Amino acid sequence: MTTEQNEQYAVATAKDNEDTNARAYNIEQQRLLDDRESVTSTPPEKVVFEEKTDNSNFQGQVLKFLFCFIGLQISYLTWGFMQELIMTTTFEKTDRVPDGKFPSAAFCVFSNRFLAIIVAMISVKIRHGSVFNNNVAPLKAFAPCALSNTMSSWSQYASLRYVSFPVQTVFKSSKIIPVMAMGKVLKGTNYPIAQYGEALLITIGVAIFSLSSKESDKDTQTALIGLVFMLMYITFDCFTSQWQDRVFATYGRPNVDPYQMMLGVSSWAILMSTFGLLVSGDFPIVYEFFLANPNVFSYNIITAITSASGQLCIYYTIKEFGPIAFTIIMTVRQMISICISAIIFGHTISLVSLFGATIVFSVLFYQIRRKYKAKQQKEMSQTIEITGK
Repeated sequence: MTTEQNEQYAVATAKDNEDTNARAYNIEQQRLLDDRESVTSTPPEKVVFEEKTDNSNFQGQVLKFLFCFIGLQISYLTWGFMQELIMTTTFEKTDRVPDGKFPSAAFCVFSNRFLAIIVAMISVKIRHGSVFNNNVAPLKAFAPCALSNTMSSWSQYASLRYVSFPVQTVFKSSKIIPVMAMGKVLKGTNYPIAQYGEALLITIGVAIFSLSSKESDKDTQTALIGLVFMLMYITFDCFTSQWQDRVFATYGRPNVDPYQMMLGVSSWAILMSTFGLLVSGDFPIVYEFFLANPNVFSYNIITAITSASGQLCIYYTIKEFGPIAFTIIMTVRQMISICISAIIFGHTISLVSLFGATIVFSVLFYQIRRKYKAKQQKEMSQTIEITGK
């Protein structure tokens, strides 16, 4: 799955667990109230011991958070850098690739899925005792979202030939609009007016950033092709998340964990990407290109490794700290990746572009703050219900 699809799945899983977490929270709050009644009778030496334990737990949580933050940043900053390096660099030319550009976005998808399926099989085997036998959802249930996942990944790689990585990164933020539209049409979901306003502001920010990043009028046709690929990416990506929701609804989210989802999607995706490479004849072209440019093969391996490690970091971060902390980390990652791309690959970011990016990221951070406040209010109301009993 792509980074964004992993984010969607992880956040959705966390939301589905809110009821369970809320019950655990209520029990913990009641325990704390009971403890307060007997706190005066607690021996001083026991209080000191408990304080030391709390400090140790806090330090442990800090170390875990640093591990998650650094793991996600290293994985996805490297992944994004390698994507742009592979798809935009002019390497040594070959007979079949006279322009020196890496010839196959499909092979990039293939290499990512090849390692992803190995990691998924190992993870599922460890957690469930068998790779396929203990899975509730049949493998065929993942085929449609695997196809859309493969196409969205291919579109993402292909777009880098026509638009810069900063433009692509900011453009992805506008995905909230088709997601809301599809949710309204397919599920009848009603969204607050404020969320439509947020979507509008993100759209305006993306438009400002994209249009101001065009270096000259001759780039118009190239930019339009890149826009088509990005629209394809968003469309396929939205379908993927909607179909995954359908799988969860049919077989139950507790019966399909992240590693089983990763396995099901990657199993079909590796077959589809291999079929595409055989039909298009890209395998011999890529092989010839690797012989002339062996460093590019190393780049593809690094991309696959960081993609797989990033997926594992996503699941662990959500499990330990929840979707809000995870979203903050990934938003920071987007901002850093834009800066790295601009510096290393020489992209010009004007003041107007910065203004557009500021609008987008300001809305994203506002959304994080809004969700955090909502979570606080929910916890406060639960505490009031307990104390009122």
